[in-house]
Amino acid sequence: MLFAGRVQAEQAAYPPVFGTARSQFTIVRPHRKLPPLRLQGLDGRDVMLGPKPGHIALVNLWATWCAACRTDLPTLANLDRRRLPGLEVWAICTDTLDLKRIKAFLHDYGVPPQMCLADPYASAINPHDPAASTLEMVRMPITYLIGKTGMIEGYITGAADWLSPEGTALLDFYRDQADE
Repeated sequence: MLFAGRVQAEQAAYPPVFGTARSQFTIVRPHRKLPPLRLQGLDGRDVMLGPKPGHIALVNLWATWCAACRTDLPTLANLDRRRLPGLEVWAICTDTLDLKRIKAFLHDYGVPPQMCLADPYASAINPHDPAASTLEMVRMPITYLIGKTGMIEGYITGAADWLSPEGTALLDFYRDQADE
């Protein structure tokens, strides 16, 4: 019985399993802190975006040519509309800096432009020097989960259903963690 209790305690320290048909949430170790990102809102204004202490964030990297993004972005928009306490959703377009083209794409899929940003300064992804990128582009789309302390906790590639019981359980796991 002592062994079973230790196993349960160890399992509680790990996030619940969350995945899609092609991918699963991958824990990133060692932890890296997400620095503030210099981005651009779709109104053309510069935005410094960084993790807020005590909040978690989903940082989604997407492109207008990406078929899976057409499913992923509306799901993230629905999650964002729920306004869950302590959760932020950022969607960063990686393939174009043409704000009109980005807005048209978002309009076609019912995604509010205020949750989306462009990366003209290569702050998140540097297409000319991937080693200098803040976030790694493993596959498109990719969503990083940033924990309450601003650390990159993990990622999932492809269109993930964050509204599913498994997605909700993963978000709750990180939202319920104590601020350290």
